[in-house]
Amino acid sequence: MLKWILILGCVVIGMTMTQAQTFDPSQFEGMAPRNIGPAGMSGRITAIDVNLSNQDIIYAGAASGGVWKSINGGIEWKPIFDDQPTQSVGAIEINQANPSEIWVGTGEGNPRNSHNSGAGIFKSVDGGKNWTAKGLEKTKLIHRVIVKADESNTIF
Repeated sequence: MLKWILILGCVVIGMTMTQAQTFDPSQFEGMAPRNIGPAGMSGRITAIDVNLSNQDIIYAGAASGGVWKSINGGIEWKPIFDDQPTQSVGAIEINQANPSEIWVGTGEGNPRNSHNSGAGIFKSVDGGKNWTAKGLEKTKLIHRVIVKADESNTIF
């Protein structure tokens, strides 16, 4: 019974303390709407590389949007990494000696409030049609990949 008296008392006190608020739209006349969120934005491009023997072929990686490929100089883009265990990309490197070979380091290398971890490093030998996980799964953030010029299976 005491419990119900306390609840009823809180409701009555709350009702008597609540007053209607007024709104004056003229206070906002000088303001313009702007986007302030959300914080988890996937549109950040974190990596890009171009096939130097055919500069119409471009690969771009997004913070949480996977890898995209353009074959017409950036006019159109197609996702090529959607079936992988993560969409967070931190690095892309084309082996310029064999442009069909692409390395992708996952995990955004620019940590911030919407940081996304990766799942290691991946390699494609067919221009991004198929991908193979090559290790470093626990690294979480791979910000740069460099292919050794004379030995493409050695990367830094």
